[in-house]
This record gives sequence, structure tokens and C-alpha cells, in this order.
Amino acid sequence: MSTSIADLHAAVAELDGILVVVPGEGSGLPELAWGDSFLYFAPDGVMPTTVQPFATIVTKDYPDDTASRLGGGRFRLNVNVSRERFVALTGEEPRALEQPREHDLADTVHPHPVYGAMGWIAIVNPAESTTALAVELLHEAHAAAKARAERRDGA
Repeated sequence: MSTSIADLHAAVAELDGILVVVPGEGSGLPELAWGDSFLYFAPDGVMPTTVQPFATIVTKDYPDDTASRLGGGRFRLNVNVSRERFVALTGEEPRALEQPREHDLADTVHPHPVYGAMGWIAIVNPAESTTALAVELLHEAHAAAKARAERRDGA
């Protein structure tokens, strides 16, 4: 059972302050990003300009990020996780990644091929082995983004 991008969007749809941005023609965002998803904590419904998304779903390779062999129905969920969660999932510290990885394996959790050292994990085409974990990680990342926003706002 594979998980679709729509399934992942649905899994976060009811979260407090969630904003899922899917750029397209006329969005003002770069054409390269069209069709990808950027998940933010943004209770005002406006895409933040001073913070990164807490998760992304990319549908194609980017010029500096080709290790996952995306496109043709292959997509990758990327989630920013805590250091502890990163170590538990990968067996390595984010800033000390040494083990070689096969970043194109589907339904497998691994460090993001470009941003792993910054605490991002990646799952190409989540399916039976990783869907429940993917949703759990999205919820955790949302809660962390919400907590950061509340600290910034002095709440």
C-alpha cells in the first residue's frame, strides 16, 4: 500500500495553524518549486518569509539534489526532526554523518541527501513500512514549529 501526496496532506489538514503551500503558475514562486509542497506553521494563513517550512514534499530532482531519483511518480517527504529523533532513526548524529546511504530506496527512512547534517530526514514514496512513522514525524515537526513560533512571539 503506497501513500500518496494527497494522503500526506490529509494527515496534517486538521493540525492547528497548518499551511500547506503548493506553488504553481501565477504563485510568484520559482517554477522549479511548482507542484512541490511546503508545510508551515502559519496560523494567519500567510506563508512565512522568515522561517523555513518544517516539512516538504518534493516531486522532482533539484539541480543540487539528485540522489533520490525523483520524478515519474517518485516523490520524497522531507521532515525536520529533533537531534534525538534523528539519531534514533538513523543511528548517527546529524552533523557527523559518515555511513554511505542509498538515498533512492523507497519506503525507507534515511538522512536527507543534502540537508541531513541539519537534522532533516527523508522518505522516498512512503508506503507500508513508513507511512505511520511519516505521519508521526509530521505531527512532531508541526508541534516543534508551533513551539518555536510561540517562543518568537513571546506567547
